[in-house]
Amino acid sequence: MNHAEKGEPAPALSNALVGAEVAPVELHINGGFVTVQLDPATTLVEVLRDALGLTGTKVGCDRGACSACTVWVDGEVIASCMTVALDVRGKQLVTIEGLSRGEQLHPVQKAFIEHDALQCGFCTPGMVMSCARLVDRNPECTLDDVKQAVSGHLCRCGTYPNIFKATLAAAAALRKNKEDNQ
Repeated sequence: MNHAEKGEPAPALSNALVGAEVAPVELHINGGFVTVQLDPATTLVEVLRDALGLTGTKVGCDRGACSACTVWVDGEVIASCMTVALDVRGKQLVTIEGLSRGEQLHPVQKAFIEHDALQCGFCTPGMVMSCARLVDRNPECTLDDVKQAVSGHLCRCGTYPNIFKATLAAAAALRKNKEDNQ
């Protein structure tokens, strides 16, 4: 027989949090290792921006619909707002801050500047990450490939034509560099 059936008041509830505790977690980000204190429900974008100060990764919709938060996890393009940070333990993460090699920009970053492929810049980090992954994997990419790579991205300024030109120019530069080094 429970308390209600006996006509007794329910026991007082504790104010203590129920569930998993905040714990230290080591992440491999942009070639280095960092340890952060994580609540199990913390998203990757929250860790990047709030705990680590890597604010190049943007939060647009916070539900995986705009791709402003795009990063690489083990070489795959993902929406960091839809990824629980604990799920990337032991994996290699690359953010927009880790894309360049010191002062040397990735060819896509350079091409975005040269082809004026940004306006407000809010979508730019996510776009660059998706386009860079495309040209790294396929320097022979076509316009259709570029359109597919950015199909989940939302640019409210409408710079898509310049993004397409920049990405194709970066792919051409990678091909030329490869030919020159053979």
